[in-house]
Amino acid sequence: MWEIERELEDFSLIDEEEQDLVLTPTGTFKQVSFKNCFVGRFLNAAMVNFQVMRITLTIVWHPYWRDFHYGIGGWALFVQWDISIWAPPRKKVPTTSPWLRDESGNGGVVSLVRKQLENSQDSSPKLRRQTKLWMENMFVSKDPNVERTWDFDVEMTGAEEEDPLKKKQESVERQQSIPVAPGDLEKKETEVAKKKKVENRKLIFTRAKQYGKEYEAQEKELIQLKREAKLKGGFYVDPETKLLFVIRIRGINAMHPRTRKILQLLRLRQIFNGVFLKVNKATMNMLHLVEPYVTCGYPNLKSVRESIYKRGYGKLNKQRIVLTDNEIVEQALGKFGIICVEDLIHEIMTVGPHFKEANNFLWPFQLKAPLDGLKKKRNHYVEGGDAGNRENYINELIRRTN
Repeated sequence: MWEIERELEDFSLIDEEEQDLVLTPTGTFKQVSFKNCFVGRFLNAAMVNFQVMRITLTIVWHPYWRDFHYGIGGWALFVQWDISIWAPPRKKVPTTSPWLRDESGNGGVVSLVRKQLENSQDSSPKLRRQTKLWMENMFVSKDPNVERTWDFDVEMTGAEEEDPLKKKQESVERQQSIPVAPGDLEKKETEVAKKKKVENRKLIFTRAKQYGKEYEAQEKELIQLKREAKLKGGFYVDPETKLLFVIRIRGINAMHPRTRKILQLLRLRQIFNGVFLKVNKATMNMLHLVEPYVTCGYPNLKSVRESIYKRGYGKLNKQRIVLTDNEIVEQALGKFGIICVEDLIHEIMTVGPHFKEANNFLWPFQLKAPLDGLKKKRNHYVEGGDAGNRENYINELIRRTN
């Protein structure tokens, strides 16, 4: 008690000057950066953008996700997140980093990768080597004083290298699976179409040359047979022709309904319409019933070619289209092997297996009135008229009507 009283006696009410308190630092302070501290940044915002928040947290707190997924070659490994405010840097980290271990004590990321490689039956030696190099670059410190705390020596011997043909096939498939831009796709289609057109032109030229030789050989053979028959004192009779060309020469006045129907079936709806027909019993019987209204005969190669080139029209999508390009023929008859006008002429002239399709593709020829007119339409050709079958003399009438 007496000590307290002594202190009060020495106490003075006069203000004394305050002395500055000087603090001397006893150590070095590390400056802390709060740039990666997101406490309250997203939750206090007016609108929470969860997509931006997820991406930002993934980049900062899980810096090895993208590289880890790529390095493993597509494996999905689930690792605990580092939820500390200051995440470890993206660059080299020491072996004592929490990324190299987890709470379960199973060795962390490195052990998971090693177990995946050991348990995987399909992993190739190349993939194993790439994964090992990647793990060493990502998780091992270059400091020689830092000791490795994990073992990643995976056995890589005894496995065969990949087949080069299989590797090339996988590369081609990977390139084909890459999406192409619209402009590049159009350019690629144009190049393919141009290349196909060049190949078709070569094929068309080869076929036309072959057809020319075939027609010439048939003509020479016919001349040779006629000469041999003449030397023996006989006559050569030409084989029965398979092709007919029919032209309508009369109108609809005083026409029987059955006759009108037959002319419709023959596609002879107008006067001076012409069509090709295949010689068989059915067509000959129909022509016999409409004989007073039509004239027909056996056309030669020149008549067929001139008719198609000069008066030929095709039927495409139920429309009458002039034959100005081989692509029209190919579009309609390409599935039958007919890709050009020469193929069409050859199919008609030889009455080939696809004569029906080729003839149906041709629109009925609209011929003009013959030069010098007709003699007498009501009489048969053998009687000095124009109706009926005139055999090879139909070629002269085709010249006048073309």
